[in-house]
Amino acid sequence: MPLNTVDNDHQKQRILGFLKHHQIGVIATTKSGLQPEAAAVEYGETEDLELIIDTFVNSRKWGNIQKNPRVAFVVGWDQDITVQYEGRVTQLQGEELTKSKNTYFAKNPRAQKWEGREGVIYFKIVPTWIRYTDTNKNPWEIFGSKSQRTNFWSNKKTYWFTT
Repeated sequence: MPLNTVDNDHQKQRILGFLKHHQIGVIATTKSGLQPEAAAVEYGETEDLELIIDTFVNSRKWGNIQKNPRVAFVVGWDQDITVQYEGRVTQLQGEELTKSKNTYFAKNPRAQKWEGREGVIYFKIVPTWIRYTDTNKNPWEIFGSKSQRTNFWSNKKTYWFTT
């Protein structure tokens, strides 16, 4: 695989644009015994590539997240493009909750019907690893974070790989 250095702001904007274009992704969590569980969910996104999601406190995903806040998330595959994403979950509260709900509802207005329902909570996923893949190109275009680290966009360059 050749390794090329490219401007990460351009990559980040392409990933953000892709996330904005879609409304549904699949979140994967693990329950005790490391048994995987997945669910299709609506999401909102921030300019920092954080994902905002709502759920019920009695959902399997929230129960799993309480035990292990590390999750995986996948968006796309229509038109042979996808974003794979790993991150850590935190429950939203206070001013951050209000701001995040505004972001989430701007993208998913019909989700507001759940807002006042007992047991609904909101959380965000902060990315630790992201990979964008476009298999329409020859060779495939694949880029994102090189390794897992909390703030992978902090350096001025990132990498993309081709097969």
